[in-house]
Amino acid sequence: MDQSNQVTELKWITKVSHWMDEAFRIPGTNIRFGLDPILGLIPFIGDLISYGISGTMVLSMVRHGVSGKALLMMLGNITLDYLISSIPILGDIFDFGFKANQRNLRILHKHQLEGKYRGSGWGYIVAIVILFILLMVALTVVIWKALLYWYQWLGSAT
Repeated sequence: MDQSNQVTELKWITKVSHWMDEAFRIPGTNIRFGLDPILGLIPFIGDLISYGISGTMVLSMVRHGVSGKALLMMLGNITLDYLISSIPILGDIFDFGFKANQRNLRILHKHQLEGKYRGSGWGYIVAIVILFILLMVALTVVIWKALLYWYQWLGSAT
């Protein structure tokens, strides 16, 4: 990618991030919000649209050579935003404060200008996979014990 295309794409990322997270201000306050919480008001589809826009921006940032560690942090931001935003009412309130796209833009700038967040991120991936496996094992044990309890309760009820 040549320099002019890169600058144009960075301007696009900055502009979309602004529109998604900070384009509007509540009069008489410093509270800013964007299209993300507005889209979140549309059940199911709104949060998916926001997640798609944020994902497209992250892919664009990858084209600028962010490290694996920075990429994981960005994906974590938009995924957390999507998961919590999917919860009715609580998610809409969360969208006003979290601003995943602005967070990702700061990660990109710190990565490019300050040399932060270098590395592959494989340590984080391994930790996440281990945590996920432990959670699945714990969930399986809880479900198994609940089924045993339920079976014993049914047996004593007859």
